[in-house]
Amino acid sequence: MRKLILVIGCILLVATCAHAQETGNDEAAIKHTALDYIEGWYEGDAARMESALHPELSKRMIFTDPKTGRSQFNHMGAMQLVQNTRHGGGSKTPKELQTKDITILDRYNNAAVVKIVASGWIDYLEEAKFNGEWKIINVLWELKPRPADATSAPQKP
Repeated sequence: MRKLILVIGCILLVATCAHAQETGNDEAAIKHTALDYIEGWYEGDAARMESALHPELSKRMIFTDPKTGRSQFNHMGAMQLVQNTRHGGGSKTPKELQTKDITILDRYNNAAVVKIVASGWIDYLEEAKFNGEWKIINVLWELKPRPADATSAPQKP
């Protein structure tokens, strides 16, 4: 009976350690995907950006027109985002303004929500583990207010 309890305890310990390691690896992979996205944008590296995205990505923003006060829906797919990156992306944003603060807000199994505070906007990424790799499926983003004395405004993604 003691041996059985010891064996069961060992199995549970190994399973717990394996799960903890897998969780740590997934969190690193989730952050790596977010970094490929934001650093790819700043570097104008279309291949790096594309590697982070699921081909069916939707990037959306609700923009309020200051003149009319009416909301407008802005939508971009994966290929448009990759093309915008290929054409320079955020590469004109000075290095000292290239903010890329990444926070995993939530994760459950193969789904994660990640916040990126970038130079002129905030992105909320929905990532999913797809064929063993973390990919960005959706992005909801919002522009930050522009400072009144901004001399070099960041480019919109």
